[in-house]
Amino acid sequence: MAKRILRAQRLVALFMLGCLLFSYPLLALFDSGGEVFGIPLLFAYLFIAWALLIVAMILVVECSSR
Repeated sequence: MAKRILRAQRLVALFMLGCLLFSYPLLALFDSGGEVFGIPLLFAYLFIAWALLIVAMILVVECSSR
């Protein structure tokens, strides 16, 4: 029971982190017109933040089920 509560709290924290990462002030920082390996900086940031959130969710769910 305690593991389920801890997992739920961690998932809520990841949701809040996602809201922060995809909020307008942070997105405006990366909308400068620069490029990373030929990809616009904003798109690179969005993809990396999205991928890191998915990996973090996988870790929370898989590690708490063991």
